Amino acid sequence: MTGRLYTVLLSEGASGGSSLFPLLMFGALIVGMYFLLIRPQQKRRREMAEQQRNIGIGDEIVTIGGLYGTVVAMDDETMTLRIAEGVNARYARQAFGRVVTPQDGSNESIADESGEGDSAK
Repeated sequence: MTGRLYTVLLSEGASGGSSLFPLLMFGALIVGMYFLLIRPQQKRRREMAEQQRNIGIGDEIVTIGGLYGTVVAMDDETMTLRIAEGVNARYARQAFGRVVTPQDGSNESIADESGEGDSAK
């Protein structure tokens, strides 16, 4: 009798149960992946495109390769950066990394550290 009851329970669990739960779990996994991976990447891409559109001549930027420069000329596909006095380089606009905003007084702190800012020493 116990064997027969056990067989009936196994057959009900294997064939009967609801197949809706695995589908809901799979759907929840897809929604979770969207909110954790796809949506933040799209947001970052939109922000980067907006920053590229807002670059203007005279802005100090950093390229994706880590090169600092000041924008001296632009067209639809390229931008020309002044890297040093008399040294200009042309880059694709997609090479833009971020706009650098110098902090107030940053040059003074460098001069103070090197000892050039204080002549009374």
